[in-house]
Amino acid sequence: MNHYYLLGRSGLRVSRLSLGTMNFGVDGFHAAYGKTEEESEPIFRQYLESGGNFIDTADFYTAGESEKILGRLIDRAGVRERLVLTSKFTNTVDPSDPNASGNGRKHIMRAVEASLSRLGTDYIDLYLLHTWDRITPIEEVVHTLDDLVRAGKIRYAGLSDVPAWYAARAQSYAEAHGLTPMINLQLPYSLVSRGIEAEYTAMAQTMGMGLTAWSPIASGLLSGKYRRSDAGLSGTGRLTNPDAGGRQVSAGEWKVIEALESVAADLGRSMAQVAINWVATQPSVASVIIGASSAEQVSSNFEALDFEIPADARRRLDEASAPELGVPYVMFTPQYQSWVVSPGLGIGDKPAGYAPPVLNAAAQPAE
Repeated sequence: MNHYYLLGRSGLRVSRLSLGTMNFGVDGFHAAYGKTEEESEPIFRQYLESGGNFIDTADFYTAGESEKILGRLIDRAGVRERLVLTSKFTNTVDPSDPNASGNGRKHIMRAVEASLSRLGTDYIDLYLLHTWDRITPIEEVVHTLDDLVRAGKIRYAGLSDVPAWYAARAQSYAEAHGLTPMINLQLPYSLVSRGIEAEYTAMAQTMGMGLTAWSPIASGLLSGKYRRSDAGLSGTGRLTNPDAGGRQVSAGEWKVIEALESVAADLGRSMAQVAINWVATQPSVASVIIGASSAEQVSSNFEALDFEIPADARRRLDEASAPELGVPYVMFTPQYQSWVVSPGLGIGDKPAGYAPPVLNAAAQPAE
């Protein structure tokens, strides 16, 4: 049985796994691990057959080829109305033109029309600001997205890879002026990348933005196909391919990998399935964006939703991957609060059927 979650504070229903199509196409920045249209189609078809309805792309992916391929695949399958189609804007499409990138109104208007043309559709279900450009006023972005909704070019709006304060400001401005709200916040999240927990998860829950998590297996690092070697990392994939952004693995990351491998063995599951399950079941996460190099990988990823991680196993994963919190975030942890906020008093969140708090026995006056 497939489950669908509401995305943020909206009525939009999305599958718990979203198909990322950054590798659909063999041109541009992502060409090193791209797939031809013929290779992409079985991946797309298997995602649909598995019950997925949430597709993610961007104008920047494979120099626009991802959108073109996706548009043709959707048309051949005849499933446009069944899909929640997401695209994004920000990155440059013409380095010689200063207004052909960024988050200004001029670029957004041009970008949405170009994406609609490549996708072969007259509307985009969810349109996201791809990356904070550091200069465009938030008010300009929010008003432009609202205009696109009113014009019928997009149905919903959201943000990707922006500071938490920026997302909060955008949402607050939209709410205060009766404009289209941000229902989605797309961010990297995995067992080796838990930095968003300090600010974003509570902010998203409070302000009605459903999180979609990208890179849940950290570009394959948590898949089990890489091992330690004298060179630091062995295995075949993006992380050992210099043309695709090869990288070094830290001691802390190896600690997470070892814990994940142990838990996966105990559960009789693949490391990738456990890693995806962990992200999918974290607070405020509405959907996890998966990339796939084959139809079989799509099927395996959907099987990540078929089991629960036992409490003890989750504790092992949480402890191995716990991020180091700096000030002031460390001050908000339960351990710190237990002796800083009214020590000795039985104070906490108000339960259902609220009654006035009672002092702990140790703090009661002697009779």
